[in-house]
Amino acid sequence: MQSRYCLTEGAGALAHPPWGAAPPPWAPGRREETARMIDDGTIGERTWCLSEVDIFRDLSEREMDAIAAAAPMKTYAAGEMLYVPQEPCEVLFILKRGRVRVFRVSAEGRALTCAILAPGTIFGEMLLLGQRMYGNFAEALDDVTVCVMHRADVDRFLLSDARIATRITETLGRRLAELEQRLSDSVFKSVPQRVATTLLTLMPEHESSTRPLRPGAKHPQVSLTHEQLAALVGTSRETVTKVLHQFAGQGLIRLARGRITVLKTGQLRDQTG
Repeated sequence: MQSRYCLTEGAGALAHPPWGAAPPPWAPGRREETARMIDDGTIGERTWCLSEVDIFRDLSEREMDAIAAAAPMKTYAAGEMLYVPQEPCEVLFILKRGRVRVFRVSAEGRALTCAILAPGTIFGEMLLLGQRMYGNFAEALDDVTVCVMHRADVDRFLLSDARIATRITETLGRRLAELEQRLSDSVFKSVPQRVATTLLTLMPEHESSTRPLRPGAKHPQVSLTHEQLAALVGTSRETVTKVLHQFAGQGLIRLARGRITVLKTGQLRDQTG
């Protein structure tokens, strides 16, 4: 029996989204090139998906193989939705490569970013763990690789192991603290401060060593359009463009089409407040 994953047949349940006929840049289907999910079948490849994830750091090779067999590896293209509330499914995602944005949408179509998840993070809809999406969307910011586990396998392999269960609890605690910080920033920080904070969060230094600097690049680069950055920050594209030009005028960043190069990390950090 084939397992059911989120959006295996596309986002058909989003025929009547809250944003209407003109979707914002982060909406499902907005990107032109959306690849289908790919299931990589070998145990070695699936073990690679779990390797270096913190919650599995001291498992034996045999234990890793057993978990890998129960956690198919999936890939999503940048801009593709991993989870939508209109198609709920109780699965746990283990993020191996790329970044995922978790966000919610108001009735008026305004997006609020709740978290930007880095490799090694677990997320998804799993009542067994107290892990909930609460009506949020999960979008791939880059090309993303995840391992996917269903409830029975989470209970069998993760919660039954005291080491892993404890680390999952710690992870969820950190996630709550990060959410509180992001909500606080959205209320108390100015737009320039939020733009600077977001750029620093998305810099390659904050990711795994699998994403080094681009060949020949002397400075870290963030691959986002002004429109995408505005969706992350929670403001308009025009406002983000104005702030970015101010930062560029101060020599903190360099702008190119779909790419922002951070020239002075320390000075940009001073802008975060």
